[in-house]
Amino acid sequence: MMSGFLAYGFVQRGLLAGSLVAAACALIGVFLVLKRLSLIGDGMSHVCLTGVAVALLTSSNPVYMSVPVVVLSSLGIMKITQKFKIYGDAAIGIVSAAGLSVGLLITAFAGGFNTDLLGYLFGSILTVSWDEVLLCGILLAAVLGGLRFFYRDLTSACFDEPFARTRGVPVRIVNTALVAVTSVAVVLAFKVVGIFLISAMLIIPPVSALLVSHTFKQVLVCAACFGVASVWLGVYLSFLFNIPSGATIILVNLLVLAGCYIYAKVGESDAR
Repeated sequence: MMSGFLAYGFVQRGLLAGSLVAAACALIGVFLVLKRLSLIGDGMSHVCLTGVAVALLTSSNPVYMSVPVVVLSSLGIMKITQKFKIYGDAAIGIVSAAGLSVGLLITAFAGGFNTDLLGYLFGSILTVSWDEVLLCGILLAAVLGGLRFFYRDLTSACFDEPFARTRGVPVRIVNTALVAVTSVAVVLAFKVVGIFLISAMLIIPPVSALLVSHTFKQVLVCAACFGVASVWLGVYLSFLFNIPSGATIILVNLLVLAGCYIYAKVGESDAR
């Protein structure tokens, strides 16, 4: 059954793209969760609707159209936070509401919801092209490169920003880069699980990893592994039972989270 499942080219592309973007989202999500910015994925996913709606209205590529829209919106969140001195979650809420409203208005002008738009809202991993697979690979390479060369700056800015500033870490640049990379990950992930479920890929694998890991590097490795495994099992189950792939991937992620929680609780009981 598995060999027959993997024989299809569209399945291979979907699994490869899903694995790459799931690993990238999980690694990015670890820092977002620890910095209490995990909801930025949800906010940026709403802004994605604007990019997708404009792309469908102008018959352009939704991914290429959404990247600049979402990146500029994420930088807007940082600017609002700094200029008006409000908390990040409030800035995310403001930009999220604006993006969703504009997206819905453009959708109305474009003639309402159609099959293409619904695919982006709820995910269509099996329609991924090789160009999108390449973009997902570039994203993961950029994330791994950032971890390799800026690991200390990232961890310092993540755990203790005031101390990081005293060490000369450019905290503002680190935060801006993190948010910008998150925006690109959000755009590439909407083909995998859909606009409405993107934030789950950024949040659930890191939280699961934090429950069962003992070091920060273990958290990163476990989060990436959980994300990739959930994509493979989710796509296989969706193919087997003819159910939506995006929702199935997230449900598998939730089952992994439940398993990690039980494992952590059992470990606490044994320690006592």
